[in-house]
Amino acid sequence: MLWPMFAMAALTFTVATAMFRRRIREIRARRIPLRELATSRGRSMLEDVVAADNYANLLEMPVLFYALCLVVAASGTASALSVGLAWAYVALRALHSAIHLGSNHVFRRFQAFAASCVVLVACWLEAAYHLLQ
Repeated sequence: MLWPMFAMAALTFTVATAMFRRRIREIRARRIPLRELATSRGRSMLEDVVAADNYANLLEMPVLFYALCLVVAASGTASALSVGLAWAYVALRALHSAIHLGSNHVFRRFQAFAASCVVLVACWLEAAYHLLQ
């Protein structure tokens, strides 16, 4: 269960890197003084917010995934199903990020997000089942 957790963290770091690159490129291109970006109000002047939105999204629902991975690892209840579901969750979140940072087709992005939520619920139900045994 720890490897899917590391993969999820790697995805988050990858999106953070994309966000930094996009922000630096926009700041340079538009010659925005850094002091203007010191507050959230100032950052609202940035036009390219897609990567930042995706990065923020990776710090929301995945928190439950990280907690789940640690619970399963600490309890020693990992099964082939729980590990498979964890990898499915990471794959769906990677697909969501790829859509978000790429075409940003909202319905396709929503489908990937919704599927990842269903898988995450299944992960928690499977973990609860094993803990009750």
